[in-house]
Amino acid sequence: MSETATGPEFDLVIRGGRILTTAGITAREVGIRDGRIVAIEPLGNRLTGREVVELAADETLIPGLVDTHVHVNEPGRTEWEGFASATRAAAAGGVTTILDMPLNSIPPTVNVPALEEKRAAAAGQAFVDVGFWGGAVPGNIGDLRPLHDEGVFGFKCFLLHSGVDEFPPLDADEMEKDMGELKGFDSLMIVHAEDSRAIDRAPHAEGDQYAKFLASRPRGAENVAIAEVIERARWTGARAHILHLSSSDALPMIASAKRDGVRLTVETCPHYLTLLAEEIPNGATAFKCCPPIREASNRELLWKGLEDGIIDCIVSDHSPSTLDLKDLENGDFGVAWGGVASLQLGLPLIWTEARRRGIPLEQVVSWMSQKPAQLARLTRKGQLALGFDADFAVFAADESFVVDVDKLHHKNPISPYNGKPLAGVVRRTFVRGREVDFRQPGGALIRRGEA
Repeated sequence: MSETATGPEFDLVIRGGRILTTAGITAREVGIRDGRIVAIEPLGNRLTGREVVELAADETLIPGLVDTHVHVNEPGRTEWEGFASATRAAAAGGVTTILDMPLNSIPPTVNVPALEEKRAAAAGQAFVDVGFWGGAVPGNIGDLRPLHDEGVFGFKCFLLHSGVDEFPPLDADEMEKDMGELKGFDSLMIVHAEDSRAIDRAPHAEGDQYAKFLASRPRGAENVAIAEVIERARWTGARAHILHLSSSDALPMIASAKRDGVRLTVETCPHYLTLLAEEIPNGATAFKCCPPIREASNRELLWKGLEDGIIDCIVSDHSPSTLDLKDLENGDFGVAWGGVASLQLGLPLIWTEARRRGIPLEQVVSWMSQKPAQLARLTRKGQLALGFDADFAVFAADESFVVDVDKLHHKNPISPYNGKPLAGVVRRTFVRGREVDFRQPGGALIRRGEA
């Protein structure tokens, strides 16, 4: 293709020796028009565009990551995080689409007026594309279909206290009833699966000893709750998704359920794949999350679960808070907010660990981009392919850096990764063919079925 009488063929052309397409990493030229990928041709075909980006030899163009588990917290707890800060962090980490969780904001996204309030708060602030989950709480079964029709991507529930009183948990029977409702319009129930009874009977977590906190959230609490999700999904025929899997004990029953045809998917998170309970210092509440970071043997089995396809995807569960809520002064795991802020760091965290294990970049990107997009049924996200949105990250896989919490974009400067050396630097990010400049928000608010 050459330049036409009316001007260049494409809005943007990206050329390079390392372009991650559905055929693997190869030398290609990518032509973008109106925010979509409309041409992928061999390098040397000299596609013309109004703007042309030539990748450096050490850069790989990858599909933008899709993070389906982000707590933005605006409105209501915007001092914890907000749409501007969260989506800047996302873009800096090569994440081009996030789905916002329905809780920690006030009001929680449990009815259509709350969704409208959240969309109004996000409008004009998003540096990447943003979609929304709805919430399933006691008494809102009549709100599920209206929220679905308004474009939420599915519904989140808890099987124990969520940490905030305005988002109460369901018991297993209520979850089953809601699943039956969701089956009617083929929506998805995503579940924080820890059993409240098991945790009520576990030791208490007060004090600065990480071992005591770990004992307060036993694997058994996860295993019992996951078994409930599996059986209720089996009985109803609904789609179900296990959030932030940390207990490797649950992998055999998950694998068995999938073999049986239960419509089940599972995610895990960078903190469970890169951190170890044995290495967490006492009082280091930046590491507190629920379910907790477990032992080295558990981590190895989670990686095997990913490689075996039992775990489907890796997402952040970015759950930030203010510094005071982390109780840094006392380091008390019993009172500190539970959540890890990692939205900007997910790709280098996982790449650093994967490379050490001989896992290729293509597989990492599949777990962090293609698979989360498929989970949310984002049909134009997650792959560098014809007709897909031109969402990209330019990734220097061999460049390294040391995490400096004061240079991250999320709002509160705390992270368990501070000072950690990582491989892989995101140099540029494009959303719908436009490079993110971190000054002018260019992301869209997206709806189920329209992205």
